Amino acid sequence: MRRLALLLMLLCPAVAGAQTGRYGSGGVANIGPPEDALIPRAAELQDRLEEQGWLLRGQATFILQGHPGFTSPYRAEGSLTPAPQARNTLSTDLILGRRLWHGAEIIVNPSVTRGFGLSNSTGVASFPNGEAFRLGTSEPNFYVPRVFFRQTIGLSGDTVPSDDDPLRFSEPMARERITFTIGKFGAWDIFDDNRYAHDPRTQFMSWALVGGGAFDYVADARGYTEGAALEWENGRWAVRGGAFRVAREANGLWLDPSVIRAFQLIGSVERHWRIGEREGALRVIYGASRTRQSTWRDLENNGFDTFSKNPTGYRLKHNVTLSFDQQINEDFGVFARLSWNDGRTQNWMFTEMDRAISFGGALTGGRWNRPRDTLGLGTNIGFISAGRQRYLEQGGIGFITGDGRLNYAPEWVTEVYYDARVLPGVNAALGYQLVVNPAYNADRGPVSIFSFRLRTAF
Repeated sequence: MRRLALLLMLLCPAVAGAQTGRYGSGGVANIGPPEDALIPRAAELQDRLEEQGWLLRGQATFILQGHPGFTSPYRAEGSLTPAPQARNTLSTDLILGRRLWHGAEIIVNPSVTRGFGLSNSTGVASFPNGEAFRLGTSEPNFYVPRVFFRQTIGLSGDTVPSDDDPLRFSEPMARERITFTIGKFGAWDIFDDNRYAHDPRTQFMSWALVGGGAFDYVADARGYTEGAALEWENGRWAVRGGAFRVAREANGLWLDPSVIRAFQLIGSVERHWRIGEREGALRVIYGASRTRQSTWRDLENNGFDTFSKNPTGYRLKHNVTLSFDQQINEDFGVFARLSWNDGRTQNWMFTEMDRAISFGGALTGGRWNRPRDTLGLGTNIGFISAGRQRYLEQGGIGFITGDGRLNYAPEWVTEVYYDARVLPGVNAALGYQLVVNPAYNADRGPVSIFSFRLRTAF
């Protein structure tokens, strides 16, 4: 906690602006006047740097989660530990950007993380901490999740304000534009930017409320990958596509060296609209993964010890997500997602879920004179295919589920949080999640998970 307090003291002087719903937001766009910041001179310095073509932003997020004991007649390597426990994670990011020429920029995102998820991030398919992954550490760990080049080409004379993306300069953009991105980044930086449920640092923390739970989104074990994306948008429609490298082994850190045989292709068609002044969007996202994943019959024939990598070759997996969000009034908005994969093979990179439905809403605190606060309520119901069910019933262990036995039932996770603005750029949140049938097992749980989140960003 001493290190956390010191980090918050270092970051607070420059904070300004409001929270953002961008995935894994590395800071906040400095869109407000400097006098609204905690330290106006520091915010003025940020503005001057941006005028000179430099981007400087950052964040730190601390999450503490715990649960009391719960019913558990048996457990295995993939189980949530039934004894009371608490774990925490800390992530810190610095966003450094340089404008190269008109519309072109390079972004570098060094990061330091430490901590663990509950039970080393196993036992719940819609895991409760979107900041946790299987490579937790007790000491600070440095890595670089994002290094990419981006070129934006304006196709129209009229402009729109910056979309508050902390990975972009805050200058206005052409309403109709093409954007090309190449390098290392997260697929969720490009796809399924749901207004109310996409960022565990500022919104819901449960994995399947960050994105479609049944879509096996490409990533290494920390949530990032290498690839290229091309986007076209005009304010009403958007079309996005990307090609990415995939993990070499299930939930692995290293990417497959064979970019011809191993890849994920993602495409998205989006319709954006306004009903009066209230914005809404519908996104249809498709993904095709080709990795060394096994079919369930492969695992039965080759042995469950081949789960991490299919010894006989590559398999194709199809994924689909429908993502919807709509402002109802100035303070309240709703969201929903349906996600699906073909269920013939393992999930490889995100989580172990084959069908999912999630929905909920978010209410800002204008009605009680706290306009920068947010109250959120969401739920996800996750299902698995017959092949995965048979595998778990036979004692198979996945990379996030596996109790040694299974009394199958859909996993149902409901989350509520209240995120409060403490100071400009500093937010604290309390949350509660009820997990019914954790890892699809009606013999275990239910589990109550309590959360505290503290975030500072500039």
